[in-house]
Amino acid sequence: MIANLSLYAVALIVFAVTKANTYADVENQYRWIAYSSIFIGCCFVGIFLFGTKEPRSRVGAQGNFHVRIAWAYWFKRVLYYEVAIVYVLTRLIVNVSQAYLAFYVINDLRMAQSAKALVPAIIYTCSFIVSVILQEIAWTGQRLKAYYTAGGIIWMFSGAAIIFLPRSMSAFMYIISIFIGVANALMMVTGISMQNVLIGENLGGCAFVCGSLSFLDKISCGLALYVLQSFQSCSPELQRTNAINVYISVTRFGLGLLPSFCALIGVAVTYSMKLHTPFSKPIMELLLE
Repeated sequence: MIANLSLYAVALIVFAVTKANTYADVENQYRWIAYSSIFIGCCFVGIFLFGTKEPRSRVGAQGNFHVRIAWAYWFKRVLYYEVAIVYVLTRLIVNVSQAYLAFYVINDLRMAQSAKALVPAIIYTCSFIVSVILQEIAWTGQRLKAYYTAGGIIWMFSGAAIIFLPRSMSAFMYIISIFIGVANALMMVTGISMQNVLIGENLGGCAFVCGSLSFLDKISCGLALYVLQSFQSCSPELQRTNAINVYISVTRFGLGLLPSFCALIGVAVTYSMKLHTPFSKPIMELLLE
C-alpha cells in the first residue's frame, strides 16, 4: 500500500514540476516517474535482502512437517474452481480499472494533470483504511460472502456512474473514487480470505493454490487488456449527441462496464459457494508452524 501511494506521490510531484506541452514532454514525465520508482524500489529491495533475517522452518504440532499434497487433489474440489473464478474476477476488476483510470480522467473527463495521481491516491487511501478495519473482523463463511457481495454491489454502482459521468461533472470522480477504494478493499480482502478457507489446514498444497490462481489472474488481465486495446486502436471515440455531453469510449467501458460485469459474476458465484468458517489461527502463523 505504501509502495503504491509512493508511486502516485512521485507522479504528482513530476506532474507539478514539469509541464507537458508536447508529446515528448509527456514521455519525459513518465520516464522520470519510471526512473524514480526504479531507484526507490532498488533501495528498498537492498534493505530487505540485507536487513531481513529469514526465519527457520519449525516442526508442526504433531512433530512432523506438513504433508505435501499433490496438485491434482485441488482439481477434484468444486470449491477450488469457485474460488478461482472469484479471485480472477476480483483481480480483473482491480487491475483493469487501474490500467484505464489515468486515461479516463484525462482523455474522457479532461481533468487536470494532477488528477492522474490524486484519483488513484484517493482509491488506495480508502482501500488502506477499510483494510485496516477489516482485519479486526472475525471472519465466517457468511461474513465473507456478505462483505464480498457488498463490495461487488458498490462497484456495480460506481461502474454505472463512470459510464454516464459527463465532463461537466468531472469533479464527482473524486467522490466515485472513494467508493471504488472501499469496494476494492472489500472484494480483495474477502477474495484472498476465500483462498485461506479453501486451503484450510492443508498447507502442504497452499503454494500450488496461490501460485495457480496468481498465474490465472495475470493471464486473464493480459487477455482483457489486449482485447480492449484492440478495439481502442480500430474504433474512434464515439460521441453521444445529447445535452449532458457524455463521451462513450473504450476507456469508459474498460473502467466502468467490464469491472461491473465481473463484479456481478463474482457476486453470483460467491452466493453459490459453500464456505465453512475459517480456522481460528492466521494463515501466516500456520505456515510458520
